[in-house]
Amino acid sequence: MLPGSPLPPRSSLDRGTRSDPTTREMEALRRRVWQQQGVVSLHLADITDPWLRQAIQNEAVRRWGPRHQEKTHGR
Repeated sequence: MLPGSPLPPRSSLDRGTRSDPTTREMEALRRRVWQQQGVVSLHLADITDPWLRQAIQNEAVRRWGPRHQEKTHGR
């Protein structure tokens, strides 16, 4: 920016001024979405039963395709 130039417009959608949500905030969001819309958001690492974790992962891949990330040895 040049000295004396106008500031860029501000927006509540500007991700640069907002911090990432905390674990507590994410858990509250997941609870609200489940209660209001019936949508479940699960973190695979939180599912301790290997069979159930794999079944959920298989269903997600079937519906939305594979994730684009590094392989983490089956988890």
